[in-house]
Amino acid sequence: MDHRRRLLLAVAGTAGLFLCIQLGALALVEPFQSAGLQPVENPEDPTNSLLYVGALLVATGLMLAAFKFDLQWLIRGMVILASVLLSWYVLSVVLPPLVIVSGLHVLAIGGALAIGAGLALYPEWYVIDAAGVVIGAGAAGLFGITFGVLPALVLLVVLAVYDAISVYGTEHMLSLADNVLAIKVPVLLVVPVSASYSFLEEEPASADLEPPEGDDGDSDPDGPSTESDESDFGRDALFIGLGDAVIPTVLIASVAFFVPVASLGIPGLALTLPALTAMVGMLVGLLVLLWMVLQGRAHAGLPLLNGGTIAGYLVGALASGLTLVEALGLGPYL
Repeated sequence: MDHRRRLLLAVAGTAGLFLCIQLGALALVEPFQSAGLQPVENPEDPTNSLLYVGALLVATGLMLAAFKFDLQWLIRGMVILASVLLSWYVLSVVLPPLVIVSGLHVLAIGGALAIGAGLALYPEWYVIDAAGVVIGAGAAGLFGITFGVLPALVLLVVLAVYDAISVYGTEHMLSLADNVLAIKVPVLLVVPVSASYSFLEEEPASADLEPPEGDDGDSDPDGPSTESDESDFGRDALFIGLGDAVIPTVLIASVAFFVPVASLGIPGLALTLPALTAMVGMLVGLLVLLWMVLQGRAHAGLPLLNGGTIAGYLVGALASGLTLVEALGLGPYL
């Protein structure tokens, strides 16, 4: 199989992982709400988004400081612990409660601990991706029922701007991405291009995050990059930040949960026309992003992904009979 075909399969695999996270989030929003996991009293409050962005900035600063003082082990442990906790949330509403001991869902706890053990002991690319799908769907589902449509839109716009600034402006994400790559935790998705690729052997060199020689573009640690020994791209795997899949999916889950339009009637999925078109818009943004990267220049992921998701949502919302004011969630403020 020639390298170009492998790249196309890797692109399809990346889109498949995004689709799994989207569908997983849509399957989880109602079970999460029924389980009482909606963490805020007023999901329509736009300040919820600003609080989240503030928390994200603080967390990013703390991670950069931890890496600077060689506390990689602490970051790795915290990410794995968070992955176990989020996996438990997901599995507790997905798996049947066949074994309950002292009120504890034994299967869910066992599954979450198994995910944590895999990440701690053998973080190969398929372990990272499997954990990423579970925790990505869980995070998007939880945030989907936390943020109403207007707060979700605010979140996507602000984070798209932040992503662009952090990649093309301050570039502080380059250092963070290099260190995250080294500790091998599920904050990114890894899709091999080469059949022999091993994430365990991936070198966390800063050069791996830079564009090919002769390209003066910037690199995006949250966006995909490619390289292979058999081509000008130089890498044998595609990398894309898990946040690039989760953040736009938050809007998809929020739309499916909060926007009052008829369901498409697919069992087990809170899927509506606006949610479906938002999914399509997100995947179109992903394909455009990957196409641009495969031309030899990396780009910030969220501007395209969030922009595609928002555009797709608005198309579906208007087609469903909503006004633009209703689609944007501005009714209570006008």
